[in-house]
Amino acid sequence: MERLLHWLPLFLNAATVAKVLGIAPSSSYELMHEKDFPAPQIGNRIVVLKEAFIRWVEQHTGESE
Repeated sequence: MERLLHWLPLFLNAATVAKVLGIAPSSSYELMHEKDFPAPQIGNRIVVLKEAFIRWVEQHTGESE
């Protein structure tokens, strides 16, 4: 999985998360507010560290290398 997502920036915003997951940006914003989603707030922005996002995707899809 990590090899497939190597092109991602170090920090992901809601638009990038939406694009990768194939969901609407509004759904991405909702997801980023879920308790188990690794998206800390930094200032006024909510971001996702790439490595944490990849782990989250693997845990929720059952995929791992």
